[in-house]
Amino acid sequence: MDALNPHAGLAPEADPEPGLDRRAHRNLLLLACCQAIGQSCNTMMFAATGLSVITFYHRPDLANLPVTMQHIGVMIWVFPAALLMQRIGRGVGFRVGSLFGMAGAAVMCVGLYAGNFLIMCAGGLILGYAVACLQMYRFAAAELVPLHYRAKAISWVTAGGVAAAVIGPSLVRATHDLTMPLYLATYAAIFALHLIVFTIMAFIRFPSVAAAASTASPTEAVAPPRPLLVIASQPRFIAAAMAGMLAFGTMSFIMSASPLAIVGCGFPHAEAHWVIFMHVLGMFVPSFFTGNLINRYGATTVMAWGVALMLIGVAAALSGLSEWNFRIALTVNGVGWNLLFVGATTLVTTCYRPNERGKTQALNDLLVFSTTATSSFMAGFLQDRWGWQPLNWFSVLFMLAAAGAVLWLRYQRATLSPAR
Repeated sequence: MDALNPHAGLAPEADPEPGLDRRAHRNLLLLACCQAIGQSCNTMMFAATGLSVITFYHRPDLANLPVTMQHIGVMIWVFPAALLMQRIGRGVGFRVGSLFGMAGAAVMCVGLYAGNFLIMCAGGLILGYAVACLQMYRFAAAELVPLHYRAKAISWVTAGGVAAAVIGPSLVRATHDLTMPLYLATYAAIFALHLIVFTIMAFIRFPSVAAAASTASPTEAVAPPRPLLVIASQPRFIAAAMAGMLAFGTMSFIMSASPLAIVGCGFPHAEAHWVIFMHVLGMFVPSFFTGNLINRYGATTVMAWGVALMLIGVAAALSGLSEWNFRIALTVNGVGWNLLFVGATTLVTTCYRPNERGKTQALNDLLVFSTTATSSFMAGFLQDRWGWQPLNWFSVLFMLAAAGAVLWLRYQRATLSPAR
């Protein structure tokens, strides 16, 4: 295996160096705030889009297509966004993402007001750039701290989503009927949130492009970037990317279908908002301790717990159609996603050198969001054609594949490296 350093992927039992300095803590805190606000926008899209589309477009099987277009937008934009940041730096790159977020939200408002489904899909495609940048916050967090703090930094910034669990669903509940048509004010609120992120980003001090390159070892500093195929063919990258794809794909599959399933079972829209709140809370509350768990037990062990929890969430969904079945299923699904995805992200950061980060991170997120785009589209289609419980049975296939990826990672640990 092409291990870049002796600590790649790894979970030391204790931090070998003293804590972070004040500036690093400040930068991580501000980045976590941006994560909270940006993830709120994403949560609002999931909670509002299917329900807003069916108010004027009578094809429930296509109700989540604007969300799918957002994921396709991530696939389209992720390489340009990552390479732009590699050239001009994270700060400017992330603010460009916020501009796209404002533009996309404005287009969604126009599409909903006009009752034009295609315009709403175009808005989702534009928002994809903002989401591509949002997903890179976790990689930026790893670049703000020393090597042995990577797992904690990724986990801490991801924990910003806890606030998103409150902000996003609360804003949807407060705005969904504030103006007509329904959810118009929700998309206007998304515009305002991207404006706030744009402002906060100006106060975060990211390493310059030259400083990021200087963190490489002397051998890596003089070595030219490897071809992307060489980086992507590392067994650790393959298995970690697969785990990330299946974690996000399965989560999106269940999350996208749940509002339609809840309303389809006769529950009010407010119940769908409440379930999404519990789901997002489950996704991000564990981030307060996921980094410590990875450091103590190892990434693959924590990822295995994530797979098990997502399967328990499926079992809860299959056991009934009451409010609490939906609440428990989506909450446990969120916790499992966190453990699996944070572990996979931590391992991906060990697969590239500083001068390879842009294209490697872009490839990883392209793979993740190609899966997510497919699963979000399938969610609306299968929910309409099959129903909630058959859809959950189908998700078991994703989890079995994720379990296979984790087992492969453990095999790589046992045979090729000391990583856990």
